Amino acid sequence: MASLNWQKSSYSSEGNNCVELAATPEKTTRLRESDEPSINLTLRPASLTSLLKALHQGTLEGREA
Repeated sequence: MASLNWQKSSYSSEGNNCVELAATPEKTTRLRESDEPSINLTLRPASLTSLLKALHQGTLEGREA
């Protein structure tokens, strides 16, 4: 797989605890934490939108994966 261009979220603070995103050639988005870069999610656009909406509304609080 080609190297991805990871971008730090503008909401992340300085330091190593950052959320990073990368677009893939397959039209998906990769999401990872900078302190665990080998673990990441691959999301389709609709799934990413749903995740961000749920986070914004606070409906994911207290849930465990």
